[in-house]
Amino acid sequence: MGDAEFDFAPFLDAVRMNFEDLPNDTIITTVKPTRTNCLAEESYITWTNGRVVQNMVLRLRNVECGEIEIKLSWINVPGCRDM
Repeated sequence: MGDAEFDFAPFLDAVRMNFEDLPNDTIITTVKPTRTNCLAEESYITWTNGRVVQNMVLRLRNVECGEIEIKLSWINVPGCRDM
C-alpha cells in the first residue's frame, strides 16, 4: 500500500497569520522537497478564496512505485476555539 510523510508546520504557521487583505491565489510560502519529507515536487501554500490552501504531490515509500496528490484547505468552524 505504501506510506508518505510531510511537515504540517509550515501550513499551520500560515493559518496563524492574517491574510484577509491578500489578493486571491497569492503564494504565502514554498515548501521544497527534502530527504525528510516525501514531496515529489515543490509545494505552494497559497491564499485562495479566503482560505489557506496547500497542494502537494507525495511520493509513496515502502512500495514499488506511486504518488498521491493531496490538497489541504483550512476551514474555520464557528464556535470552535481559534488557533
